[in-house]
Amino acid sequence: MEIKEFIKHLIIEKKVSESTADAYERDVKYFEKFLKIRGVGKLEDAAGADVAAFVLALREHGRSDATINRRISSVRAFYKFLVSKGEISVNPAADIKTPRVKRNEIEFLTVDEVEKLLEQPDETVKGIRDRALLEIMYATGIKVSEVIELKLSDVNLKMGFATLNGDHGRARIVPIGRPARAALSSYISTARKAFMKERDSEDPDGTLFVNYMGGPLTRQGCWKILSQCGKAAGIEGKITPHILRTSFAVHMVQNGADLKTLQELMGHEDVTAMKVYFSMTKNRIKDVYDRTHPRA
Repeated sequence: MEIKEFIKHLIIEKKVSESTADAYERDVKYFEKFLKIRGVGKLEDAAGADVAAFVLALREHGRSDATINRRISSVRAFYKFLVSKGEISVNPAADIKTPRVKRNEIEFLTVDEVEKLLEQPDETVKGIRDRALLEIMYATGIKVSEVIELKLSDVNLKMGFATLNGDHGRARIVPIGRPARAALSSYISTARKAFMKERDSEDPDGTLFVNYMGGPLTRQGCWKILSQCGKAAGIEGKITPHILRTSFAVHMVQNGADLKTLQELMGHEDVTAMKVYFSMTKNRIKDVYDRTHPRA
């Protein structure tokens, strides 16, 4: 019951995305299973020693520092919630030290690789949808959680922008380049209508990207499309939505985009999060976008 209330708190009060809330839930439940193995029946009965042992167990199982940090962060947030409710008096994870994560170079595609990726979808209804999906993801640097939640009314093709609703309930408006607008227009007028069948394809509150049954395209569906197109393009390594998002950012920086503009386009709250992209190259929203993006 405590876990369900915690997740409800995250979504309603903290306004985290559903995918982020799911990650918190998985981490806390994983810790709960660990406690049962140690003979601790309830989450509320855990002590600092149990959390420390959890860290050691994760290390022994070969978990990465990033995974360990994430799981402990989730556990710490859960107990902070219980303390705020008066369920417990002390957060057992408050003083647990977690490994320092080494900052690795970010993964991104070259402009040529992105071009090859975008060329893969064919002219079938599926291909038309897939091209529109890939184009808007690269054109806007949108997160996969944001793209699957896009509504038909969120995209204004005439004006050339999309309204994105971030994880913290803060909407932002981003420009859409000409190739992406053309791909979206084709998809909305043909393939999407075919997928919707008996449903109202002109409902402004309807999900923009849909599957064969006319239902919302899932996160897994997006990953599958990217993976298939990546392999068809002959791109080595795994292609993920996040890699396409970082490619968007790096290409913008390589062409002269400034830190503040990139922050607004990508929806980051902290401008320091943008500095990683600037480390990848030596080299105002709509104007900068039109001038710097390869497919603006």
